[in-house]
This record gives sequence, structure tokens and C-alpha cells, in this order.
Amino acid sequence: MSRLVLMCGVAGSGKSTYARRLEDAGWLRFTIDGAAWELGLTDARAVTDVIALEARRRQRGQIADALDAGRDVVVDYSFWSRRQRDDYRALGREHGAEVEVVHLDTPPDVVRRRLAERRGAHADDFTVDAELLEHYLRVFRPPGPDEDDVTVVVTP
Repeated sequence: MSRLVLMCGVAGSGKSTYARRLEDAGWLRFTIDGAAWELGLTDARAVTDVIALEARRRQRGQIADALDAGRDVVVDYSFWSRRQRDDYRALGREHGAEVEVVHLDTPPDVVRRRLAERRGAHADDFTVDAELLEHYLRVFRPPGPDEDDVTVVVTP
């Protein structure tokens, strides 16, 4: 049975670092940032809703194909809402995958420090300004206790 891991957390929480470890172990990794990087974008504000929606649409089909082929997949998005998580849970289950949500629970001060160090040097290094980060922190909805497929990774 294939496995589908959904990375969950705000920018700078450590999602891509975790996802790259799975990728190094042979998993397929899908990321909006990687798709935007291919378009020459290096700043989170440059990734419009249209760009993100098109990347998700294209990657969704690739994720389904990979799961059908028995591959393990990690989706390195933020999964900010229950609705988004449930949508991809359904996708995984529809294609016979075991689904897990990995929530990176990282303190805001650690996230702020990490993002302040970003320079847009590669696809996992998108710059995020302080105002945008504060917006992210306000709108992010962590998984609830009724989401029984969640593994929480706490950053000290």
C-alpha cells in the first residue's frame, strides 16, 4: 500500500526539511514552491493564487498517478485548513494510500528567525516578509484533536 504524507505548518516551520528527508528515502515530493521556482519566482508574495491553483491542479493528477503506481508521496504544502487536509486525505484514500498528516508545531519566534535568514537562494528558501508571516500565523488552523491521522512534530 502506498503512503501519502501531508506536511502541515506555516512557512519556516520545517516542513520542507522534513519532506526532503522522505524524498531522500525514495518518496516523491510535491511542492508549490518548487513549481513557482521553475517560473523564476523567489518571493512568497510573487506566488499568486492563480499560480498556486494551477500548480495544485497539475500536481494533484501527478500525485494520483504516483499513488496508483504504488509510490510513496509527500505533499509539501502548508495545509492551512481542515478543508484542505480533508480534500487531500480523500485523494489519498481514493487511490488506496495510507494517509498521515505531519504537523510541524514550531514556535512563532523560531519561524520569524528562520524566515529572516532566507535569501531566495533555492526553491525551499522563498523569502517571506514580516507582514506576510503575521498574516500566515493569523490564518493557519492547526489540526484538531478529532483528526486521528496526525503526527505532531514539536520544534523546541
